[in-house]
Amino acid sequence: MTKKSSAKNPVGKTDAAHQQGVHNTEAKFAQLIDHSYLDEKGFDVVAETLQRNLATTISLYLKLKKFHWDIRGRHFRDLHLAYDDFIDKIFPGIDLQAERLVMLGGSPVAAPSDIQKYSVVQVPTETIHDAREQLTALVDDFTRVAKGYRDDSNAVDDAEDPATSDLYNGILHTVDEVRWMLQAMLDDAKMD
Repeated sequence: MTKKSSAKNPVGKTDAAHQQGVHNTEAKFAQLIDHSYLDEKGFDVVAETLQRNLATTISLYLKLKKFHWDIRGRHFRDLHLAYDDFIDKIFPGIDLQAERLVMLGGSPVAAPSDIQKYSVVQVPTETIHDAREQLTALVDDFTRVAKGYRDDSNAVDDAEDPATSDLYNGILHTVDEVRWMLQAMLDDAKMD
């Protein structure tokens, strides 16, 4: 993912602690930030990936919840329960990624508009009752998200942050597992 333009983020930073327009107390905190073993360039790479992946994980959670509420038809019970199981699998990644950013001296942005801006997953506003349509959208999302975690794991490793790389690899295992299960459901000939 390319770096955000200065029009969207005046200082080119994706974490709230570095953004312009912060209150006095927050501005003082931002001046004292210690990124531990990362230089500022490395932190920029890591913070961008953490913010994007945090926003994406929150969006996956919301999309699964929306589909959980909207599912209808003969697959209702199975998918209603499966979506909650998948939510339970991905939910811990939200806190892990946010806290990792804080550990490194950053601050996760969490406003709904920021989640939408940074996420690579869009939560539908329309109601989708059809099981096949829901599953297809989720398989596409989880496939794209898995590729993003693989790429970001390499990027943060290159930025000399093996801990965040390890975090991403753990989350990637969960994303791959959920994607595999969604694809298996979609492959069921009885889905039509």
